[in-house]
Amino acid sequence: MNRRDFSQVLTCIGTAGLPMAFSGHSLAQGAPVEGEQFIKLSQPLPKAANGKIDVVEFFWYGCPHCYAFEPYFDAWAKRQPADVQVRRVPIALTATQEMHARIFYSLEAMGQLEALHRKVFATLQVERKRLDKESDVVPFATALGADSAKFAEMFKSFSVQTKLQQGKQLSAGYRIDGVPTIGVAGRWYTSGQSAGGHTQALQVTDYLIQQARRG
Repeated sequence: MNRRDFSQVLTCIGTAGLPMAFSGHSLAQGAPVEGEQFIKLSQPLPKAANGKIDVVEFFWYGCPHCYAFEPYFDAWAKRQPADVQVRRVPIALTATQEMHARIFYSLEAMGQLEALHRKVFATLQVERKRLDKESDVVPFATALGADSAKFAEMFKSFSVQTKLQQGKQLSAGYRIDGVPTIGVAGRWYTSGQSAGGHTQALQVTDYLIQQARRG
């Protein structure tokens, strides 16, 4: 897909049909190759204000490949050292994606994201429930265990709206047109599709973090 079209189209990218190592270059053969396993941004984004190496997973609750990738990314994130900050940013290019992103930011603001993040995924991907209408969102969150009044307040709050806009700006800066995608240090991005699998994508991410440390 042409990344110039990212504002119109978003694909859920996975590794179905791909070999375990990218056909053009195996990670076992050496360092990942720019243009194959990862892409370097032509216009780097600002570095994290805290001086840490910023790693961002762009995802969508409605994407089955994001759901499959989640346990890999979660385990990897918990192993990162103090100089790396890891965060998730939900894509919000359509009305449905924006609604799902508001769920993410609302739970985050309430301090319930860690407890309920996987449950949101499972509701959409395992139970096959749809969340296309705003009227469905509060009952859905309440069923997961969130405080209904607090959630309803946060869902339309200024803070969540601000987070939503910041997420849109960041995904635009990375030229995101497919998920899951991992952005590193505002300079590169990779995915399971380009790297050849979920594990390989995280290996490429490790490599890019090393490159960021070298400046």
